[in-house]
Parts: sequence; structure tokens; C-alpha cells
Amino acid sequence: MADYIYMLETRLLPEQLRGVTLLQETARAHEMNIYLTGGAVRDMISGFQIRDIDFTVEGNPQKIQKDLEKVGTVVEGFDEEQNVLYLLLPGNVRASINMARSETFPKPGHPVIKPGAILEDLRRRDFTVNAMGLSLNPGSRGLLLDPANGLADIEAKIIRILHNYSFLEDPSRLIRATRFAARFHWTIEERTQLRYNAAVENSYIDHINKSAIGYEIEQLAYEEEPLHVMRALEKENWLKILNPHWSVAKVDNVGLSSLIKTRQQMNSLGYNPDMSAGVMYFLTHRMSGADQAAMQRIMPRKEFINTWKHLEDDAKDLAHKLTGKEAATPSRAWKLLSASKPETILFLDTNTRNQTAANKIKNFFGKWRQLKQRIPLPEMTELRITPDLPVYPKLAEDVFMLLLDGKLRSRTETIKFLKPFEPPPPPPPPPPPLKRGKKAEAKAPAPLPAKAEELGKGKKKGKEAPAPQAKAPVPSAKAAPAKPAKAAAKKPAPKAHAKKKK
Repeated sequence: MADYIYMLETRLLPEQLRGVTLLQETARAHEMNIYLTGGAVRDMISGFQIRDIDFTVEGNPQKIQKDLEKVGTVVEGFDEEQNVLYLLLPGNVRASINMARSETFPKPGHPVIKPGAILEDLRRRDFTVNAMGLSLNPGSRGLLLDPANGLADIEAKIIRILHNYSFLEDPSRLIRATRFAARFHWTIEERTQLRYNAAVENSYIDHINKSAIGYEIEQLAYEEEPLHVMRALEKENWLKILNPHWSVAKVDNVGLSSLIKTRQQMNSLGYNPDMSAGVMYFLTHRMSGADQAAMQRIMPRKEFINTWKHLEDDAKDLAHKLTGKEAATPSRAWKLLSASKPETILFLDTNTRNQTAANKIKNFFGKWRQLKQRIPLPEMTELRITPDLPVYPKLAEDVFMLLLDGKLRSRTETIKFLKPFEPPPPPPPPPPPLKRGKKAEAKAPAPLPAKAEELGKGKKKGKEAPAPQAKAPVPSAKAAPAKPAKAAAKKPAPKAHAKKKK
């Protein structure tokens, strides 16, 4: 059995994983069951890049909206009809929270929605590969729910509808089937293809919902190969459904290719800019303002629309700053670009004709960054200026800025600048402990034994012992022993015996 939690933790980006943890803990605090569903589970299992994180809760997702906003989550849109929250989680992570629901279709493209359980929600979805869920709840965390056997279709790389009326109930699934087949290079299952052809022949697409059109337009901005997907949609005449005046000929192909290439370079340097607004800018570059506005009115994520609208103006503003006093020195230019949105830098680098701004962006990602990698300098190590010092972060930044501006050109200048920050030398090490052994014991003078008699001398009942007097010198080994002295004291006894004899 696959370990789906391990798969989740290794396949998601770190910021996406933090987003999953945030939603999981927030839902638990409100005693709501929450599941990872749809495209996130499909892409996690199939090995494709996980673009968005889709959650489903058994209950009203608006119940946890305020708690999410308190920790920096941006609500980009809300679909009142289907009760879906479109979110931008901390770390620039796109997500959505759906209410688990059941659907009935009295009219094609216009469902009647009721709250439901998670299995009901999975069974009402478009394709088997999207009808899977992963439990994030304490008692069943890591359990895969797959009522339509989507796992087998992922392995077979096929797209299969859940039931025969799928395209009639929601005609937007026709567009989605084409989009998935183009993105994944998968095959539409045989019976699904027959139903697809019948839906086209009977013009089911005429009943498509406007909100579904807006959703499909926006999804093109998130594709890794948007032009390839657009060509597939145009071939099936679905591009005209999204907008009557839209075609592949309206795309700025050169700008789009440059945007994708620049983003790949930024990714290699640790930046992860969201290029979706830039992609939409180039996909609609040759369309009229009225057509672009018509698209924007029906797209779900309002923050995405706002970014798209102001992308060109934000880039011009950044270019103006890069050619002015705010970026007059390399250090100022570095600070300005470091504080700018990666998305704005990406678009400006792709679209600018301002050579000064372009050169500074090139240096920002090139030689200036290589200069930063030289820190810590050898002189810092020599002076014991290490990262564990409280002053180190600011000092390292100051050194980098001086290097950028060419104010530290020699070893002498560097030492002179760093010398005041040199920490005091460490204290000398303690002396080694005395060696303990037979030789050391032989050299050490033996302590004088205190005789019990001497300790008891002068001690009488009720009286304190007198103060100890100076000890007599220790007799040498040649002195007479004590026993003969005692024998001399007993000599008078024989004289008394002699008198008695007379």
C-alpha cells in the first residue's frame, strides 16, 4: 500500500506543504472534516507539477475564512453558487476550498447544489482521475478515497468520464477533456470519446455556464505550455467559446517564450515567481481592451485580474526607479530589486526596452549575486568574525554593500574596516590536571598519623582539652625503642626479693 502522506510531503513544495498544514489545523480547530481533492491528488500520484491545492470540507468553507485571513491568507474570489473560496495562501500558494456537495441538473450547465458528504462530492466530479480525495483528518490521515478507480486510469494515462450524461450535465467538461489531454499527453478513453463526439454533434456546449467559461480562461494562464494547449482548444473550436475573437494568432509568441525562459532562470536561482499574469498578458496581447475586459469580468480570482491589469504599469514604475536616484549605485539597485515583487522583475526583464534597467536586472541575477557568495571573506575568518556573533548579519550586509560599490578593493582596506568588530581573544586554556599514579604518590609527603592517645590527652569530663602544643620532633630511626624503657622501670623488683632472703 502506498504511503500517500509521505508522497504528499515529498511532492509538494515547502510553501505548499505549509499551506496544507495551515488548512488542516484550521479545519481541525473548527471540528470540520477536510480532504485534499481533485487535481492536487491526481498530480501528486501521476508525478506532474502540483499547480494548485484543492481542498474540500464537509461544511461551509466560509466558517474558517476569518482565521485564514488572520495569518496572511488573501481571499481572491468567492463563488456563491458553488460555495467555493479561491485563496492565495502565505508563500504565494494558490488554493481553493470547496464545500462537499451533491449536484442535480434540471437544466444542462445549471446544477442544483446541496451540501453532502465527501463520497457524494467525489462521485459528482468530471473525470475519474479527478474523483479522488486524501483525508487530512486525525483518525484517517493519509487514507485515499477513490470511489471511481481513478488510480487505475492514472496508471493507464487515460481520461474517462464518470457516467454517460457527464458532458450533457456540464458542457465545460468538453473543454476540460481537451485541455487535460493536451497538457498530460494522455488519451481520451474510447467510450468517453464517443460521448464527446455526440456532445459536439448535439451542440451541448451552447449550455455552458458563464462562470465555467471564466474558470477555463484563467486555467490557461497556469499551464506550463499554454500555447500548446491553446492550439488544441482552437483545433476543437473551443477557443471561440471562451472568447469569439480569441485565436492563436492573437498571442505574442516571442514574448511568451521569453517569459517562460526567464522564469526558468529565476527558478534556478531560488526564485519562484508566479508567471500566470504575465502569461495571460502575452496570450491576449493582440486582443482589444474590450475583449480583455469581457474576459476579466467572468474570471473567478479578482486578485489575479488586478495583477494582470497593473502588470505593465508596475513594470514601467520599476524601470523608472532603476534609472533614477533610487538605483544610482549598485548597492541601491540591489536593495530596490530585492524589495520588488519577483513577478514584476520577471515581466520587466522580459518586456523592457530600457537597456539601463535590463543591465541592472542582469547584474542582480549575475555578477552581483556571485559577489555575495564570496561572504564570509577570508579576512573575516582571520579576525574570528563568525556567524555566531550578534553583529554578524548586519556586518555581512554592510561588507556586501561596500563590495558592490567598490569601496573595499584591497586586503588592507578590508582589514581596516573589519578590525573594530574583531572579538577579544579567547581566554587561555586551563592547566592540565595533576597526574595520579604510583610515582606521584611516592613523591607526595605522607600525612602524619594522629595517635588516638594524643587526641585524648587532656580531655577530662566537664573540661575542654588544652590548646595543642608544638609537637616534639619525630625521633629518628636510630632512637631507642619504647619497650626497653618500660623494662627499666621494673628493675627494683629483684632488690626487694634479695632483702627478704637475708
